Amino acid sequence: METNKILFKEESYKIIGACMQVHNNLGPGFLEAVYEETLEKEFRNLSIPYNKQAKLNIFYNDEKLSKTYRADFICYEKIIVETKAVSIVPMAFSKQLRNYLKVTNLELGILVNFGESSLTYKRILNKPNSNHS
Repeated sequence: METNKILFKEESYKIIGACMQVHNNLGPGFLEAVYEETLEKEFRNLSIPYNKQAKLNIFYNDEKLSKTYRADFICYEKIIVETKAVSIVPMAFSKQLRNYLKVTNLELGILVNFGESSLTYKRILNKPNSNHS
């Protein structure tokens, strides 16, 4: 296996391209909900399959808890996309996305921030010893 292989490369580029389109059109300063709605429109325009506000079940010792998480989007049934609209992204948001990946057993999450003058994003992997980036 290649050591520099990017996990879900084509899908990731398409998702990030949609995010860039939204940010180029709106710029920073809107509420997160506005970016989510416009990103949903871009996903539809680009035929990116997604599930919005996906409910994520949490288990403890094989028992389902009443508490659930909600991911902003799950795209292609394998990539969690979490949107933010803040001037500085705290580490807590990365930890939140890591928890989403843990409970779903999905391998890749993309944390996207629309709140800065340039779009920022971070790819987060579920497997810490993976050779993917």
